[in-house]
Amino acid sequence: MSTTLEVRQLNKAYSTTDGPLSILRGLDLTMQRGEALAITGPSGSGKSTLLYILGVLDSPTSGGVTLDGHDPFALSEARQAEFRNRQIGFIFQDHHLLPQCSVLENVLIPSLPGQGANSTTEARARELLDRVGLASRIAHRPAQLSGGERQRVAVCRALINQPTLLLADEPTGNLDRATAESVGTLLLDLNREFNTLLVCVTHSIELADRFPKHLELRDGSLESMA
Repeated sequence: MSTTLEVRQLNKAYSTTDGPLSILRGLDLTMQRGEALAITGPSGSGKSTLLYILGVLDSPTSGGVTLDGHDPFALSEARQAEFRNRQIGFIFQDHHLLPQCSVLENVLIPSLPGQGANSTTEARARELLDRVGLASRIAHRPAQLSGGERQRVAVCRALINQPTLLLADEPTGNLDRATAESVGTLLLDLNREFNTLLVCVTHSIELADRFPKHLELRDGSLESMA
């Protein structure tokens, strides 16, 4: 199986009044389809920065990232946006559902750019919602759902375009323990079912330890927890 995600000597620094502030230092990472990785580390260690670079929401200072052999940072901004929409799915701590839209409409939002939603994408949205136990809630608004249900809708939205890479930033951070366990199970099950790459950053050691691979971000690089 060929490598799908490759990060090579990734560096990220921000300019400050006291000089460059280095966040990521020579970070390397390789993953293949179907793999799931949890990343932990203290606040300020660069977990979200790494996730935003992998998601092409931020750019590295130096180093490279390729996904399925493509370097998104070699693309124009418009092509980057298209790449991000088609190749990457995002799940955040806050579900970011649009309150005025139904569950089904929220799931379909990433499919709107380009050719827009059609019967095929709507059928996929319905299948995803059925898969996560929300088939009876497709016409409901987010305010009518529990926190765990909203996060399940966010998971479906992230998967609607069949992305290669699924990125989760503290996906259970706003949930109670039982609901967090349920959402964690769902993420891992769907990762295997759809053969995606899954990278999850979290402060929850309990969630991270359920992943097949768990690394810690320390001093700007990833280290094994073994």
